[in-house]
Amino acid sequence: MSTPAAILDLAFEKVVADLTQPVINDAVISRNVEFVCRNPQNRAGIRLLLACCLAKSHRANMDIRKPYTEISGSDCYSGRTYDEAYITGFINKHELPCNPTTAFLTPALRNRNIILTPEVNLVGKPPILYKTVLQLLDNIYQGQVLAEDMLAETIRYLLIIRNENRQRITSLIANLKTLKGAIPLSTEAIVKLIEQHLNCPNSSRLPVLIVAAAYTAASGYLGQLALPLATHNAADAQTGALGDIEITLFNDDNVITSYEMKTKKVTVDDINRAIQKIRDSAQKIDNYIFITTEQIEQSVQDYAAGIYERTGGIEFVVLDCISFLRHFLHLFHRLRMDFLEAYQQLVLDEPASAVNQPLKEAFLALRQAAESDKEDSEE
Repeated sequence: MSTPAAILDLAFEKVVADLTQPVINDAVISRNVEFVCRNPQNRAGIRLLLACCLAKSHRANMDIRKPYTEISGSDCYSGRTYDEAYITGFINKHELPCNPTTAFLTPALRNRNIILTPEVNLVGKPPILYKTVLQLLDNIYQGQVLAEDMLAETIRYLLIIRNENRQRITSLIANLKTLKGAIPLSTEAIVKLIEQHLNCPNSSRLPVLIVAAAYTAASGYLGQLALPLATHNAADAQTGALGDIEITLFNDDNVITSYEMKTKKVTVDDINRAIQKIRDSAQKIDNYIFITTEQIEQSVQDYAAGIYERTGGIEFVVLDCISFLRHFLHLFHRLRMDFLEAYQQLVLDEPASAVNQPLKEAFLALRQAAESDKEDSEE
């Protein structure tokens, strides 16, 4: 019996040489697989389909519609185990456009112990996505298509989509009009560009990248650098970090400054939780800085300013994200384009779960527009 990892590798090799050739001859089934892979609203269906097809390919006696061990009978299996143990590593290895975490912890699929027939209402959004996945599982159960073929077909479409995404990014970068020796964007133009990007949907990760890019650009002048960023969905308790970004001195592992990002108002409770994290940590920091995209209440500012002595000399402050960026870019005016390049690279390097494809494309389009406006004004 082949291992699940070997089955995935075999499915990949089956399609990677020529992505134009479908594995499934039934046009309706193939279109349904493509629909699941391309659905922009919810990508949990892809991992559900991959995990179930992998389980059935691995153990032919399993009922593909029974991915819960709580279901009675010898033909059920743990879809979550296949998803977490094998699908996660596979999609990361090949940079496939999938959710980073298991589908079986989404509201539609967790705490279930039912057979996934086409009649089941999983109460997921959009409903048509889940109906389509359940129909595909039934197609396999009815013997209309092999699980191995549907696994390969799903991987084929994911590779097509991955390549399309890469090509769009490449084209957008090629269209950028920044030329060597040309007058760079002004500080205020860059601030406006970043502010527009922050106003795009699903932008909660961006404040982290703004601060990280600032330290990347100015680290040689500051004698400080940001430690590698944790994944966006990793809790501080899991990583051992005090915040979203940790700053150290060159040649020194001790964290001196910690940044915590908020896309909502910072409260006194937030500050108190940070104080407790510091007390529970072996790290002895100098500064704890909140960066928020929302309005800062004076009472919170005053509370932060008044706890210096209570914390043994640790400075607490709450800063507005755009004000922080504006001050940084004016302070390090000659590094403003270094900041912009660092920010762009961080945005493009983030996994789609943190910065999705539309948000990446939005930044490049906004930058192109800003640089085009600059060129027009120079003529």
